[in-house]
Amino acid sequence: MDAQGRGRAENVDPADQWVLNPQTGDYELRLNPSAGQSPVPGPRRAARRGGNGNGRRQQPQDAPPPQRRRGAEPKAQDPSGPGRRRSKAKKKKSTVKKVLLWSSGSVAFVVLVAAAGGYLYYQHLNGNITTQDVVGAKNGFSKDEAFNILVIGTDKRTGKGNEGYGDKGSVGHADTNILLHVSKDRSNATALSIPRDLIVDVPDCQVKEDDGTLKTIPGTSNVRFNTSLGQDGRDAGCTMKTVQSITGVMPDHFMMADFNAVKTLTSAVNGVEVCVAKDVNDPDSHLKLDAGKHTLEGEDALAFLRTRHSFGNQGDLDRIKAQQDFLGSLARKMSSGDTITNPVKLTKLAEAATKALTVDKGIGSLNKLKDVALEIKQVPTKNLTFVTVPVLDNPADGKIHKTVIVDETNAPPVFEAIKGDISLTETKKKQKAAADAKLKGTKSAASDVRVDIYNGSEKPGAAQATLTWLQTSEGVTKSSQMGNKKPSLTKTSLEYSPDQADQARRLAAIMGLPGSALKEGKSEKNDQGLPAMILVIGKDYKGAGVPLSGGTAKVNAPQKTADKTVCSK
Repeated sequence: MDAQGRGRAENVDPADQWVLNPQTGDYELRLNPSAGQSPVPGPRRAARRGGNGNGRRQQPQDAPPPQRRRGAEPKAQDPSGPGRRRSKAKKKKSTVKKVLLWSSGSVAFVVLVAAAGGYLYYQHLNGNITTQDVVGAKNGFSKDEAFNILVIGTDKRTGKGNEGYGDKGSVGHADTNILLHVSKDRSNATALSIPRDLIVDVPDCQVKEDDGTLKTIPGTSNVRFNTSLGQDGRDAGCTMKTVQSITGVMPDHFMMADFNAVKTLTSAVNGVEVCVAKDVNDPDSHLKLDAGKHTLEGEDALAFLRTRHSFGNQGDLDRIKAQQDFLGSLARKMSSGDTITNPVKLTKLAEAATKALTVDKGIGSLNKLKDVALEIKQVPTKNLTFVTVPVLDNPADGKIHKTVIVDETNAPPVFEAIKGDISLTETKKKQKAAADAKLKGTKSAASDVRVDIYNGSEKPGAAQATLTWLQTSEGVTKSSQMGNKKPSLTKTSLEYSPDQADQARRLAAIMGLPGSALKEGKSEKNDQGLPAMILVIGKDYKGAGVPLSGGTAKVNAPQKTADKTVCSK
């Protein structure tokens, strides 16, 4: 018997044997009425024709064993036709078995095919991802910690339609660079743009050869940042190390995209809205826009990101501002319900993203990239802040300014905020209220405070000076100095067990600690074997007895958040 003939009851399509029972409102399986066969109740998703909206038949779900129900079965027409002999009961029992086998087998096959299709598509997406094994990247991704990802846009001209962009002979330099810091509690994120024309010292770095051996590439001094990638065979690991040398922050991972990536990703989300304050007609990037809002994708989106001669002073710093506006709009589009709940759009986005990006092996799988995306998605767009490394014109350029140098006055606070996991924007009010609430309540006497003091400030003598002040001036006699703490901390912290909350509040009041510095956790045993709080002096230390302040990081650099539309000008 062929596949189509299996399970048929005397040339009757099994789909025709499911009819509506007017008494129950359900579709029920009807077989030959001879031999008093009971109905086999069971739901059917749609009628034979038209029930599913596309005119196709849908097969019944698995039915439970036959049960006799009095008065529930209306007369059914004999499918063998009038005047014909009805089948014997033995034959009908065999037919029931065949139909049930046919039905359950079909459902099982559909489930199996769906599962296999999902697995194969997962494997397909996994196969799209390009990975690089670079020195310095972490082996895996943690969903429980703050993390830093270096996003690199290269100026490599590979791909159809890219002949008019970039340096013709470019091996793929670090043209656009953003260090994305996502806070531990996912309440905020900072996107730090690093100008490609920033003059830096690119340090020595190691790259992995095809055979797994390491090759050291000598560093170069007083060169543009963009040469940290591609030049002399440098890979993304070298760019990561250069970022660390500038900011003090070592990226955990990297994501790299070329011109084609911009085109495919923006098309996958059906375009990104931008706004320009004036008419734009740039012959170099081929961007032509009237003043106002536009939705750009593909070639037009790439042209917008490449444009610099039509914005501001026609330099890279003003192009960075336009890029930040674009990325803020993209973040809003990606987090919108229309994108994240639409299976078709998500599929397009998954295809585009996995094909477009080159990543390190630590996040080089579909599951890991999904984890990264879900963690970033938790950050409200109003707390995603874009900021550029504060810079000054390079005095070595003379009258014509081509490059920039780090502003040693205004840049360090930005770098310290990222290292200390401190937001550049005000986050939710309830978070601040929760921190302030830690300071409210009963306080123990100063003489009852037991605390071990560590120096995590990198300032020699900070712990000893604090100990002396607490003991001689404030009466905190049960305190001990425990030496240096590695790694260093940007902000002073006080960790205590739940039963030491009254001691923590007293010490916070004495030292002027903000509520954000208090962390309920565990204590440690002091020299006398008694539980003691753990005070780690951070880099915010200004001297023994000088109150410490907390809250939002204060930086002297232009900032913008991703929740607002800004017209590039």
